[in-house]
Amino acid sequence: MLTSPVQLITPRRFGDTRGWFTEVYSAPKFETLGITCHFVQDNHSLSVPRYTLRGLHFQTPRRGQDKLVRCIRGRIFDVAVDIRKGSPTYGQWVGAELSAENGHQLFIPIGFAHGFVTLEPDCEVMYKCSDTYAPDHEGGIRWNDAAIGIDWLIPSGVTPELSTKDAVLPLLADFESPFPYDGRPLAPLT
Repeated sequence: MLTSPVQLITPRRFGDTRGWFTEVYSAPKFETLGITCHFVQDNHSLSVPRYTLRGLHFQTPRRGQDKLVRCIRGRIFDVAVDIRKGSPTYGQWVGAELSAENGHQLFIPIGFAHGFVTLEPDCEVMYKCSDTYAPDHEGGIRWNDAAIGIDWLIPSGVTPELSTKDAVLPLLADFESPFPYDGRPLAPLT
């Protein structure tokens, strides 16, 4: 059975009077979900203003990155966009709220653009990557591309905080995808 390439993961928390414990990553457990990549880099970001938007980012083949994203302080809306050439779900997106409180994680494989917006001030996000940062292979798609139509959960009239680079990324129509379709269409997150 083929699973959806982007997966929402809810690690179990074991709590008592002291608080809780959770296992956020275990290679054998992730293999049962069809996630077999080897993570080699951990990233940690702090976004101070509410409605800071980072994305939509990816790295091109030979240096593509699978990502496992979680929010360890605050709340974010995390998004993955299918950019695999020939995919029946090309240009479609899925998103999920990740927060320190809910402990959810989003697995985003190679072939998907990734971005998130903070829903509170002072959000910290950590994510594992299956390859190291390679500036010669970095790419992106504009966050507000109408052809994709992401609902970022940003109130009408509010402009997100963006980097100069993210503000001028190309539109999906101007992007020639180097990512092959693997036969697994994007499915809604469960």
